Amino acid sequence: MKRDSVLARVATGAAVGGAIGGAVGAVYGTYDAIRYKVPGFLKIRHIGQTTLGSAAVFSLFLAAGTLIRSH
Repeated sequence: MKRDSVLARVATGAAVGGAIGGAVGAVYGTYDAIRYKVPGFLKIRHIGQTTLGSAAVFSLFLAAGTLIRSH
């Protein structure tokens, strides 16, 4: 496989999107849990769900954008 193949670029885009989306999701999930006064250990669950959801969505969109731009 070539070093700059389309698959490698899309995978890199997905990884970067996941990292950025996870960071933003963690910040927003924490803010949201505090704002709505989520009790106890449900805060951790809420923050985790928000983090993973945001990471997945942003990763998908960044990978798709990288795929479109690589052709």
